Amino acid sequence: MKEGKTILAVKVNYAVAERVRHFCRERGLKYGFFVEKAILEQLAREELKEDLVDLKNLRELEKRAISLDEYLKKPRV
Repeated sequence: MKEGKTILAVKVNYAVAERVRHFCRERGLKYGFFVEKAILEQLAREELKEDLVDLKNLRELEKRAISLDEYLKKPRV
């Protein structure tokens, strides 16, 4: 991943933006740091959801799995 900073311009609801600014100002947080951290945390949550769906699907396939010994005994072309 490329290091450094870039600009990410997005449109958000005005009230949300004001709430974030107020929150950061009250706590002495840098706005950019707070937003970047929030984005990373949301990405992690979304990836976890995808992983859980994959795990559920693989659990279903696991029921049809055979052992390695059984697989190796099968004749091959």
